[in-house]
Amino acid sequence: MKVTRQVAVFGLAIAALGCVVVLSLMVGRQAIAPVNAVRALLPGATGEAADIVRGLRLERTVVGVVVGLALGGAGALMQALTRNPLADPGLLGVNAGAAAAVVTGFTFFGVTSGYPQVWLALAGAAFGSVAVYVLGGGGRAATTPARLALAGAALTAVLFAYMNGLAMRDQNTFDEMRFWVVGSVVNRGYDGLLAALPFIAIGALAALLVTPALNALALGEDSSRALGLGVGRTRALTGLAITFLCGGATAVAGPIVFVGLTVPHVARWLVGPDQRKAVPLSMVLAALFLVLCDTLGRIVSNGAEIEAGLVASILGAPLFIALVRRRMLAAA
Repeated sequence: MKVTRQVAVFGLAIAALGCVVVLSLMVGRQAIAPVNAVRALLPGATGEAADIVRGLRLERTVVGVVVGLALGGAGALMQALTRNPLADPGLLGVNAGAAAAVVTGFTFFGVTSGYPQVWLALAGAAFGSVAVYVLGGGGRAATTPARLALAGAALTAVLFAYMNGLAMRDQNTFDEMRFWVVGSVVNRGYDGLLAALPFIAIGALAALLVTPALNALALGEDSSRALGLGVGRTRALTGLAITFLCGGATAVAGPIVFVGLTVPHVARWLVGPDQRKAVPLSMVLAALFLVLCDTLGRIVSNGAEIEAGLVASILGAPLFIALVRRRMLAAA
């Protein structure tokens, strides 16, 4: 019965993602009927609906799916690795590290897209991960979820102060940064997505491969070693997956928070703590959530759009508070 329920949950999640994708193609300043939105994707489709769907809405929808998948996977992995229910790429400095590296790139080197920006984001994400572990695990006291969260908050504050400092000293940097750092899937271009896609794909594959080891790691290091698990290798592979997923997503869409924080809790509530099921479901639900945020951003404001990153924060913060109040964190 439990297996049947989990299969049903996955099926419903994928079906819901498909519905939200179609909704994203339909909604905008000019509404398009569902049938016409789907027909616009067919080879040889012409007309106004095809121009709108293919020229404007398809790109942002695809970016939303890929970036959401990456953030959901990174958040689930980080919470499982640190056994910290507050772990999230946006709260533990990983997003901030990637963002700071990208801002440095277009300030000093004129890098605004393509593989150089992706490599900068990956390097920044790796720096953020290592720095948080060094700051949160330094000294004689043991590393705890609270210390990691505090270290991540401190590093994030420092890096965003650094980015704001760069923006204030250079007008071009300010113009680039104010549109990028808010977190958006609009006008990101297929070039940037294609540059980041191989890294996101490798990160997603590594995430799925490491989930059985994360289940063993949840028993504790001593028990994991007794079962023959290579704890260091598991942590290294998980860290690499997080860096690729978060760095690639940030390079494409900018730093988006709360997606990787809240969605994994919902996934574990639906399918339980088994990481083999929770991680892939987190990817699907996060993709659904981010595309829905982008779609809502087009209709909640009269005559203007609210970026997906802002909508994700507006919806994600109260959702996380609700999850805490329902004591879901106890099952993390």
